[in-house]
Amino acid sequence: MNLQTLKSVGRAAAAAAAILAMTAGSALAQQPFTIQIDGSSTVFPISEAVAEAFQQSVSGRVRDAVGESGSSAGLRKFCRGEIHIADASRPIRGSEMAACRAAGIGFVEIPVAFDGLSVVVHPSNPMNSITVAQLRQIWSQGSNVSNFSAVGGPNLQMQLFGPGSASGTFEYFTEAVNGTARSSRTDYTPSEDDNVLVQGVANNPGGMGYFGLAYYEENRSRLKALAIDGGNGPVLPSRETVENGTYAPLSRPIFIYVNAAALRRPQVQQFVQYYINNAARFSAQVGYIPLPAAAYQTYLQRAQSRQQGTAFGGRALIGASIEEVLARPLILEEVQR
Repeated sequence: MNLQTLKSVGRAAAAAAAILAMTAGSALAQQPFTIQIDGSSTVFPISEAVAEAFQQSVSGRVRDAVGESGSSAGLRKFCRGEIHIADASRPIRGSEMAACRAAGIGFVEIPVAFDGLSVVVHPSNPMNSITVAQLRQIWSQGSNVSNFSAVGGPNLQMQLFGPGSASGTFEYFTEAVNGTARSSRTDYTPSEDDNVLVQGVANNPGGMGYFGLAYYEENRSRLKALAIDGGNGPVLPSRETVENGTYAPLSRPIFIYVNAAALRRPQVQQFVQYYINNAARFSAQVGYIPLPAAAYQTYLQRAQSRQQGTAFGGRALIGASIEEVLARPLILEEVQR
């Protein structure tokens, strides 16, 4: 092969390589943007339903990856800049706000629904109600209660199931029942996956567990919810009792936290607006309690203007009604970027 032929082959190869590079670059540019969401297993059913409907509405041009590692784990990822949105079944803590601030990450706080945290037993258990004081006897740190007879129930050995320590539900329940967040007995079966807790109680006559209302509603044929007596008589968890504030102290708001800088991306802004506009429908669909329509309009404006901060001062508001939560002013959180 002479030199001229070699040069011709070389030019042809270079041209082919250039075409391949341009084709690959074009294909890469056409890859849909993926919105990363992780956190609370309680909020997961809402975010999953929203994500699926949103992807259909945009014909797959934007993708959503939704995980359920628990509120604390999700917020850690969020404050490291690894995800765009954190699902949380409790307000962001002061330590998490500090971590976000140190990393230069601003957040937009969006309450999306209300939840009635449900305490459940096996359907064969004759107990129908329990007081907060009796729950404290069972779940307090160092408790050795192991039989339902100790709290006015049948002579039946307990098998306890509950969220793991990364769960916002764990934090809220322990603060509401035991008086101190994260203070709990440890000799129970933990899981960040609420479906595992459902299975544990449903398959064990001595089972007791706690998790979000949606998981009880979905499995009410396999579980019995106990009415909770917070001092004014036993009340079952339901949309009505959470809305009117009588299911106390286990009613709570649930949230998404959105990276403020990510909201500058049209895909993220479009997704968050879709989430807020449809939160009432999907919350009710999966078993939670929607907020008033005016509240969603306020939060839509908050997302559109990327207004940062929290209304909760780094801690949960135990036993607050929907009205009390919505009336709390936002304390702005300024982050230098």
